[in-house]
Amino acid sequence: MAESLFLEVVTPQKAIVSEEVQIVVAPGSEGEFGVLKNHTTFLTSLKVGSLRYKDAIGKERFVFINQGFAEVLPDRVTILAESAERRKNIDTERCQQAKDRAEKRLADESGEVDSVRAEAALMRAVQRIAMVKV
Repeated sequence: MAESLFLEVVTPQKAIVSEEVQIVVAPGSEGEFGVLKNHTTFLTSLKVGSLRYKDAIGKERFVFINQGFAEVLPDRVTILAESAERRKNIDTERCQQAKDRAEKRLADESGEVDSVRAEAALMRAVQRIAMVKV
């Protein structure tokens, strides 16, 4: 068995993950990065995307991350996310509805739509839908 490190994924509302893991792969703002035990310490921002990890018994797990920060220490990875949810908790129908709403807002040419917000909502919905299909 590989050496383990501790992974904690926290949002302002609650802790999503708090367990020993073998490896963590996260969506860094400068690109995806992976962490094993004894990794060099660093701090980075995160983009919307999929965090993957192998739990203590080697099963691959997925967590949707909606931006935030990651602190990597030799024996611990802490993710502070705006929001996060495990793949098993993602409601595909709700994601599809959010995607449809965002696309409708982006197609609206009245000038009353905040396109930055609509694009962010679309990106989150697309990422969640893609994660469920993995």
